[in-house]
Amino acid sequence: MMSLDVPALGRLSEMPSAGLARQTPFELLPNLSRSQRGAALWAKRDDMDGMAFGGNKVRQLDYYFGAALAEGADTVLITGAVQSNFCRLCAAFAAKLGLECHLQLEERVAKNDPLYRESGNVLVDRLLGAHLHSYPHGEDEAGADANLEAIADDLRTRGRRPYVIHLAAGHPPLGALGYIHCAREVLAAIAQHNLDVAHIAVPSGSGSTHAGFLYGMRALGSEIPVTGYCVRRGAGIQKQRIEARCADIAALLGAENPVRPEDVRTNDRFFGPGYGLINLPVERAIRLGARTEALMLDPVYTGKCMAGALNLAGTETPDRAVIFIHTGGTPALFAYASLLEGVLDA
Repeated sequence: MMSLDVPALGRLSEMPSAGLARQTPFELLPNLSRSQRGAALWAKRDDMDGMAFGGNKVRQLDYYFGAALAEGADTVLITGAVQSNFCRLCAAFAAKLGLECHLQLEERVAKNDPLYRESGNVLVDRLLGAHLHSYPHGEDEAGADANLEAIADDLRTRGRRPYVIHLAAGHPPLGALGYIHCAREVLAAIAQHNLDVAHIAVPSGSGSTHAGFLYGMRALGSEIPVTGYCVRRGAGIQKQRIEARCADIAALLGAENPVRPEDVRTNDRFFGPGYGLINLPVERAIRLGARTEALMLDPVYTGKCMAGALNLAGTETPDRAVIFIHTGGTPALFAYASLLEGVLDA
């Protein structure tokens, strides 16, 4: 596989990791490709990494928990939406590594549906033994982080050694480093299958997956376009966020940033009506994924990204390829059942 020993990756090999992330499958989606007119669709299956229903946060948490273990932490704290995949997988890592876990669940989606409150990722959080805390706001990253620090301070008074995984900008983007490895895996798969790749589609929320993957692609010499499909905020604001994250990655690694402003592509066409909500193209993407490939997509992240990937594929010829980065989120299907009636009834 392609070496990570390149100047733009600087100190990457020196960064501690927990060693729990693994390489994931890369596969053609032949039925879905045939159902459309356009490029062949391929998927990088980060939903299949084997850790408590999987997902992109496994690669990210591998570096956060590496840092936590290096600092001698016995407790890890993180913040996210009620149905956060990040929180679920943080609890999984903590269980696997024998650490205590505190999850702060933010009110990002106005839903009182018992399934949303109790099923999906929340059910898994509880099964994994996490301590759950509530935060009443959903669009206040700085406030959520501050409240998380207050919980950590209380834990310190009780003799614990907490490690806080922050949400807002201004902290080292350790999680983004995991997606440099994903970029290397994708480039190796492209070479193995001799693909002419027109475009790569990735969900873009907190920005660590999008920024880390894009940074890795450019650092390893690839100019393939990468578009982040917005799941939490508009394209303009998200573009600024990803540019800043890429600069932060370079600073963390002590390297020159290989990502130019024109490399950062964000698309909010399939974002509306908002975070955790659904529209007709996303319904269609979820239905097609399930009924052509038995591919499970969620309405928050992967359904929106697949809607984008299908749109991209439709603009290309069959001899080219579009790659969809499947970031997981499968348990959320059970929590969002009420939103999926249009999919089920079609």
